[in-house]
Amino acid sequence: MSGRPGALVLHGLTGSTQSLGGIPAALEAAGFEVQAPMLPGHGTSPEDLAGCGWEDWTSAAEAAYKRLAGPVVAVGLSVGGALAAGVAASHPEVRGLAVVNPLVDPPAQSFLDTLEAFLAAGERFLPGIGSDIADPSAAEVAYDRLPVAAVLSMSRGLHQLQPRLAGIRCPVLILSSRHDHVVPSISGDVLAEAVGGPVERVWLENSRHVAPLDLDRDELERRIVRFASELGRGPEGQEQTAGDDARRGQNRQPAGQ
Repeated sequence: MSGRPGALVLHGLTGSTQSLGGIPAALEAAGFEVQAPMLPGHGTSPEDLAGCGWEDWTSAAEAAYKRLAGPVVAVGLSVGGALAAGVAASHPEVRGLAVVNPLVDPPAQSFLDTLEAFLAAGERFLPGIGSDIADPSAAEVAYDRLPVAAVLSMSRGLHQLQPRLAGIRCPVLILSSRHDHVVPSISGDVLAEAVGGPVERVWLENSRHVAPLDLDRDELERRIVRFASELGRGPEGQEQTAGDDARRGQNRQPAGQ
């Protein structure tokens, strides 16, 4: 495995790695080893996603994190932001957390009750939420239907994540779109208030939810690369890689625990 600094980059619910736009490539160009996995149930069909849930996605994020040898910065879009936050909460050796329109605010119990009622009535899918983009020349590769079971699992997972956010001590970069029609910006507020590390908030004035594909994408990539580059190597550069590997091994738990 490489000793280069690493970046874990995670997409959101019903989307794909295409939703991440140029973020992975920009980080690679800046010298990072990048892991940007397709999350379980994605890139195939809504029916496949209906059979997957929070534990599948967190396990995939954890597995991708383990494939990175050097100091790691975790990056995520939407639900991918929640998954990246979970990795940062589990691994204090993570150098930084950068999230784009993160969904971390747990929904009310009444919302979960409604989802359960849908499933009980045989309603398995909701309308899709993909391609919320202001740029008319851009489009997201995303499902046109949203599996109710997957949303319910995600919602329960967010409730599990909430009390763990205070354990995030690394620097956090939150990029929020002014015109997000999928995730209210208050979710970014919740993350900013909950974490235990320093927070930088950047507003993307011209973008909607899928900001990596939208009008502010160049600025978004620059911000993330700069943030990651300042943290990924640490003050002592590559000499810290062995120490990061040791700490990562001490903090990791076997899958399923």
